[in-house]
Amino acid sequence: MLLLSAYSMALLAVLGTIVDRLFGEPRTRHPLVGFGRLATRIEARLNTGHRARPAGILAWFVAVAPPVGIAWMLVGVLPFSYACLVHVLLLWFALGAKSLRQHIAPIARALSLGDLDDARRLTSRIVSRDTSNADENALSRAAVESALENGNDAIFGALFWFAIAGGPGALMFRLANTLDAMWGYRTPRYLRFGWAAARFDDVLNFIPARLTAASYALTGDTRMAWHCWRTQARAWDSPNAGPVMASGAGSLNVLIGGAAVYHGVLEHRPTLGAGHDATPRHVVAALRLVERSTLLWLATLLAFALSGATMHG
Repeated sequence: MLLLSAYSMALLAVLGTIVDRLFGEPRTRHPLVGFGRLATRIEARLNTGHRARPAGILAWFVAVAPPVGIAWMLVGVLPFSYACLVHVLLLWFALGAKSLRQHIAPIARALSLGDLDDARRLTSRIVSRDTSNADENALSRAAVESALENGNDAIFGALFWFAIAGGPGALMFRLANTLDAMWGYRTPRYLRFGWAAARFDDVLNFIPARLTAASYALTGDTRMAWHCWRTQARAWDSPNAGPVMASGAGSLNVLIGGAAVYHGVLEHRPTLGAGHDATPRHVVAALRLVERSTLLWLATLLAFALSGATMHG
């Protein structure tokens, strides 16, 4: 099996991020659409209500193991240059940095123009909460929260697992994150069946989420970010989203969380962050925070790759 050095993988991570920056997600149907259909069929077949939790564990492995196994085989048997190409392509598949900006920047633009109807329509595409009657503050909060949380899910988690296990690792993370988004709901249908998808995602995200939170702290208001992370994160329902969003909100000096309508039910979530109520400018600031954090990760990876080249030169 071909094993690339850690320095080579760091350089390939930079290259994969550049490819995503240049091209974004595929213009034609994204491969995740096909994976989502497969996952839907697996769930319909196995989620019968009988031994739902073991069935959910089996379903997760049935969905994730084959594509990740194939990826491992490819990078293991291909010549060096082709294996490198596969690693980069898999990271491109797993990343969503450009897509994140393409979905959230138009919300900030619509809000800045006072077009609430368009902002509601755009926001409804990226969040599960009801935006039909949301005002500017509620829409801005939703967009800021989405930017901060998806910075981890769409960028930093994939980069972390790529650094650990190359393209197959990034692929595993993206597929696990997708299954959590599909099955990880606390509804009668998914409460037990989706337990495995939610737990696997929590485990895979544990370290990346805290590195993301640290990145947000280092690239914004560091003191406030550390304070919010330390004092507020544990109050959030998700053990990984809590540190990410508390740190990000503190770094931006903005308040997020609070009341939101999900499936017709008003939910009161803990308030995260400090300072000002969310406005369109905070949406732009959140995207810039994610970009600065991405540059920090890339600079770290590139410095690691160059140090390896120097040591072996």
